[in-house]
Amino acid sequence: MSVTEVHRYDIDAVRASFPALAAGSAHFDGPGGTQVPQQVIDAIAKALSEPLCNRGAHTVAERNAEAVVVEARRAFGDFFGADPAGVVFGRSSTQLAYDFSRTLAQGWNPGDEVVVTRLDHESNVSPWVQAAARAGAVVRFAGFDPESGELRPEHIQDALSDRTRLVAVTAASNLIGTRPDIPAIARLVHDAGAVLFVDGAQYAAHASMDFTSMGADFLTCSAYKFLGPHLGVLVASPDRLEGLDPDKLSASTNSVPERFELGILPYGVLAGARAAVDFWAQLSPRGTGTRRDRLVDALSAVESYEEALLQTVEGGLKSLDGVNVWSRATVRTPTLLVTFDGHDAHDVRDHLATRGVDAGAGTFYAREASRVIGLGDRGGLRLGLAPYTSIEDVDRLLVALHEYLR
Repeated sequence: MSVTEVHRYDIDAVRASFPALAAGSAHFDGPGGTQVPQQVIDAIAKALSEPLCNRGAHTVAERNAEAVVVEARRAFGDFFGADPAGVVFGRSSTQLAYDFSRTLAQGWNPGDEVVVTRLDHESNVSPWVQAAARAGAVVRFAGFDPESGELRPEHIQDALSDRTRLVAVTAASNLIGTRPDIPAIARLVHDAGAVLFVDGAQYAAHASMDFTSMGADFLTCSAYKFLGPHLGVLVASPDRLEGLDPDKLSASTNSVPERFELGILPYGVLAGARAAVDFWAQLSPRGTGTRRDRLVDALSAVESYEEALLQTVEGGLKSLDGVNVWSRATVRTPTLLVTFDGHDAHDVRDHLATRGVDAGAGTFYAREASRVIGLGDRGGLRLGLAPYTSIEDVDRLLVALHEYLR
């Protein structure tokens, strides 16, 4: 399928919503953080321009704050197909992983085991390694296939035992895009009597997520990875949250999910995050049904559009001499890690920047994954597609690469 054959997605209308694109750069830096639509900016400004106070029901300011939080939880409940009462907000997904690692580790004993993977971003590794060390638990690393980049269920199975208490795994690699089979992994983890903690930060901007069918016990993401402001979100079942006792102020509420949210929530950011979810919903080609229905439809359209665009990028890269693409998994996000024979990826990145093409180079906190595939601690050039990436952006990228390599 070519990009021009994807009729369900109006890229020009999408791009018109992003004021940052007027600066003229072609953005392939989405895996590190996406640009923000005007609707998100407006929602933040609106929330902060109206009366706000601590949440309550007595004054206009209190009611405004309460409404912002309630609406944000409902929005992310729809985004993840989850119960809004199981939506926890935090500063970032890294912060939430640390908070929950400390809380979950309260039930670990010396000799218990925790499984992390070599594919993951460090934010879903270090919190568990450090919590395990404090509890006297053993850490087991699950590997992945260095040639294909696949993390298969058997890689997790090989690391499980009857002492496994938790498995942490990514839903999509931030380095090479690999999307492991989370439902299959969840079944193995639960059969072993363990808990599954999934990092969905790189998945959420490219495909619809259904918390129930994924089978995760905890799922995190960062709104700034999918068109929103900087905000961490964690999803779990309310019943599971009820069974946890986090450190918190004695005077703060013990209600779920609020007992996990330390201090006052950032109301402006929450309003912007809710607007990001609504922006996704309005991308639905059908434009009918519940917000959840429209989100699923929209992300299906985005996935098809990005897949067609990815084929164009990959075809262009194959036409260039000395280019090595390390994103090879059968199922993956539109994130490519590329190296160049005889050229440092960091130098290529610098050249692209002079041509108004924004990309990143390095290991992006996935150093173990880079080492497994043989790129050590230098990594490569990361090219990520986003919902606002155009065919013109791709042409500009390929021309700039051809110019450099020539």
